[in-house]
Amino acid sequence: MKVIPAIDLMNGQVVRLYKGDPKQKTVYSDNPVEVAKKWEANGADMLHLVDLDATLGIGSNLSMIKKILDQISIPIQVAGGLRDESTITDISKICDRVVLGTLAFKDKSVLKKLLLNLGSKKIVISTDHLNGEIVIHGWQKQTGITLIDAMKEFLSMGFSEFLLTNVSKDGTLDGPDLEFLSQACRLNNAHVIASGGISNIKDVQNVKQENAFGVILGKALYENKISIQEAKQIA
Repeated sequence: MKVIPAIDLMNGQVVRLYKGDPKQKTVYSDNPVEVAKKWEANGADMLHLVDLDATLGIGSNLSMIKKILDQISIPIQVAGGLRDESTITDISKICDRVVLGTLAFKDKSVLKKLLLNLGSKKIVISTDHLNGEIVIHGWQKQTGITLIDAMKEFLSMGFSEFLLTNVSKDGTLDGPDLEFLSQACRLNNAHVIASGGISNIKDVQNVKQENAFGVILGKALYENKISIQEAKQIA
């Protein structure tokens, strides 16, 4: 299982939101490059960079993301506001994986084109959900689509990489959503990264037991409730 620290970017700072709410923001650093270097030095398998300004349609942290990519040698996946073909294609050239959420649900024709051009291992489908129902547009909009139905459709299209976040858990330190993670990980050929709610080493063990492909460490890492080294021993 991959241990993947999240670096959520807002206005050039490293932040964490509570349940995705920009009004409930904690700033952890004004120097995202140094944070990325720290997690790399501590043994992270990969970094998960999220442009929250792009997600919410209020700005961009692309220049900061490029700075991080220049300084880091471990794999990096980039998420947040990747909603048009040209932007996705450009970013895919400089990072290891792109994470697609809203676009994946709104424009299947562009998604198929990207699959053809980039390959399935380069694209991670972000299945953000609220108690089993997919939400998009920075978690602001419900779709009426169930998580498992959505994943089955993407698997049938040829995708295999998924980022699974239960929005009600994100940034809460309440423990991961094992119920939906278990269902998702049982789907054939699904490589699922678990995100949201991790608060301690026992949570990492529980995620590992569900055969997750990776685990995102966010708030617990920034608040020293868990270390990358501890998580790696479990993983």
